[in-house]
Amino acid sequence: MSCAGAAAAPCLWRLRPGAQQSLSAYGRIGVRYRSSGMTLDNINRAAVDRIIRVDHAGEYGANRIYAGQMVVLGRTSVGPVIQKMWDQEKDHLKKFNELMVTFRVRPTVLMPLWNVLGFALGAGTALLGKEGAMACTVAVEESIAHHYNNQIRTLMEEDPEKYEELLQVIKKFRDEEIEHHDIGIDNDAELAPAYAILKSVIQAGCKVAIYLSERL
Repeated sequence: MSCAGAAAAPCLWRLRPGAQQSLSAYGRIGVRYRSSGMTLDNINRAAVDRIIRVDHAGEYGANRIYAGQMVVLGRTSVGPVIQKMWDQEKDHLKKFNELMVTFRVRPTVLMPLWNVLGFALGAGTALLGKEGAMACTVAVEESIAHHYNNQIRTLMEEDPEKYEELLQVIKKFRDEEIEHHDIGIDNDAELAPAYAILKSVIQAGCKVAIYLSERL
């Protein structure tokens, strides 16, 4: 669901070839905010609320997209590929659910809308075949990676030591989104009907979703 309005750091587009060089090296991150520099009293509440709210909404939307794709393509040869990516998105959503509680962040009021639109986007593009589903994955995951890069830049400018563990989470998730992007390319996303137009339309929708989810 997520998409970036500003340009991402140049290093992001070392996507291909060799983009998956050491993604697994990040492993699973256990975030211990009570022992870090982040407390409810010393953080920039406005910035952290905005980041966690929009990321929670984005990961929720991504989960709904993959759910829709699995309804259509779950029993096909590409089903296991989609399921693997969906499982990672479930982990992302679980983490942001935890962060919502830890930092007392309310979810966006648009969650019911993202529930419906995310599933419809996933199922609708999957009806175009494997290529359509993967084109959707490429568009969405590219957008999320850009969006996460913008957040990393914001937190680095704010206080990289204070926000170190939140930065680790966002960096890890960004790298997994890049991996999903590359999986989509490897699975013929660019062969989808009207690929360039489809990708542009989806990413335009992502920009609107991000803007609204940060604010509502």
